[in-house]
Amino acid sequence: MKLRRPPSFGPLEAVASKLGALEALATPHGVDRYLELVHPMLTVRELRAVVTEVDRSTADSVTLTLRPTRQWRGFRAGQFVQISIDIDGVRHTRSYSPSCSQYRADGRIEITVKAHPEGVVSQYLHTNAKPGLVLGLSQANGTFRLPDERPERLVLISGGSGITPVLSMLRTLSDEGHAGDIVFLHYAFTEADVAHLAELRGLAARHPNVRLVLAYTKQAAGGDLHGLFDETHLAEVAPWYAGDAQTYLCGPPGLMATIREHYAAKGIEETLHTEEFTPPVLAPLDGDVSGTVTFGDTVVENSGATLLEQAEAAGLAPEYGCRMGICFTCTKVKTSGCTRNVLTGELHTEPDTEVQLCISAPVGDVAIDL
Repeated sequence: MKLRRPPSFGPLEAVASKLGALEALATPHGVDRYLELVHPMLTVRELRAVVTEVDRSTADSVTLTLRPTRQWRGFRAGQFVQISIDIDGVRHTRSYSPSCSQYRADGRIEITVKAHPEGVVSQYLHTNAKPGLVLGLSQANGTFRLPDERPERLVLISGGSGITPVLSMLRTLSDEGHAGDIVFLHYAFTEADVAHLAELRGLAARHPNVRLVLAYTKQAAGGDLHGLFDETHLAEVAPWYAGDAQTYLCGPPGLMATIREHYAAKGIEETLHTEEFTPPVLAPLDGDVSGTVTFGDTVVENSGATLLEQAEAAGLAPEYGCRMGICFTCTKVKTSGCTRNVLTGELHTEPDTEVQLCISAPVGDVAIDL
């Protein structure tokens, strides 16, 4: 099945499509800066989205339905998009995975945002989002997605807010009429913490090949499983998982680390596909941290933290999206010095090369064009 083109925004977009020639006249701001004064969804270049529905189905999450502008090219189930919003005059960008099917008929997308205690954007959206709110939107990106040839057997595992990309996969497979075995295993504190619970139960009820398994880590009753992940959980609900099945996993670091270790121990790690949604843990450098980090006109002592963290500690506000190296929003030019990729340990010594601030730590003196 092909991705469906989202419906046109109407006469406003018809006008916008004819205004490309005005770009040169609008320099230095670009024609979109003037068009947004007429209507914030009237754009020539920029991709945006307007909130059309708001659902606060759990106490600490909000699901937003978004209608993109005409530039939207669709997405593959499991991918993520970047959402941008101005809060108190500062532009913030975050990455979220659509939770809807990639075949949604009206071309709209759903994102579910968990309100983290320290989350500026998530707290703002949870409290203030309402229909009519216009957000910046990126095209979809990411390699966490189903293969074109769908596996005959699938295990979809999620925990907490990691439910969104695998729920998108389940909805997409359901729209395709996929007949293979699917086990959807979700971990949550209690039943009240399960986002999209009614949708999940409805999908399982309508599709006999889908088995919904809810595992509650703090609720002793009501779920199908209880407690943290244990290899007996998979043996019970998907005894064929170590055979010809493919597993897709997204969740908190503890859950993901445990499942990775289990799959590696069984020698089936190639069947496990994962998506991170929390920043990587920074491994300490060998030896003492030394040197300075130069961000344009700002010079700070090297603390050993990532370049993004050190820039923020210095009072700077570089743009970023995911904080985990998947969206490239925070990419800047390193003019001199050596940096270490905190995910791989790889060192980068070449001058005038692009580095991702969120996953790069300085080794000695480093200068960044910020």
